[in-house]
Amino acid sequence: MELRGVSKVYGTGTAAMQALGGVDLRITRGEFIAVMGASGSGKSTCMNILGCLDTPTAGQYFFQGIEVGALSRNQRALLRRHYLGFVFQSYNLLNRTSALENVELPLIYRHAGARRHAQSLQALREVGLAGWDHHTPGELSGGQQQRVAIARAIVSRPVVLLADEPTGNLDSARSVEIMQLLTTLNRDHELTIIMVTHEPDMADFAKRIVYFKDGLIEKDISHRKETMICSQ
Repeated sequence: MELRGVSKVYGTGTAAMQALGGVDLRITRGEFIAVMGASGSGKSTCMNILGCLDTPTAGQYFFQGIEVGALSRNQRALLRRHYLGFVFQSYNLLNRTSALENVELPLIYRHAGARRHAQSLQALREVGLAGWDHHTPGELSGGQQQRVAIARAIVSRPVVLLADEPTGNLDSARSVEIMQLLTTLNRDHELTIIMVTHEPDMADFAKRIVYFKDGLIEKDISHRKETMICSQ
């Protein structure tokens, strides 16, 4: 994944607001990146562009060598469906359906057929919820609900997992459990993870931390070695 000179402006004229001001960012397969910054710094806008949920005003975004800006809306939807998984602060589970049925949803859209049940059970096992498949969200703790959400995100075997504040609704102990799970998925499945977080102790689980400020990358820290990014 690569952003080249990506800018994003919302609104027009005197109401225009620049969320990103020319961002260059390269992400290689198997990285675990934490994206940090104050509210309004541009980190969520960057995440939305990487997740094909938004498009740049200027600049280019390449995914596996393909320029995403050249794709149609339907093609971008297919890219999301087949290559990307999403986890959010709110778990976004269907309350009246079981954990298994929640996990199966992406496979229904992919017309997985008879494989759907087995793949979903496997995803629940991978997140430590074997035997919890028939429980509804109301019968699960917050940490367990987030594990179901992660299972749903990985059941279709995406290349990249985008996580927006995945521990924001959890206490400290459950937050560490979720971060340990993400670390295992990154290590064992070579799953690229891009995570937005406000919490420095959660960001420490990542291999690389990218800091945004005023729509630009201020710092890029990899393997605890800090590199300052010029803002001009």
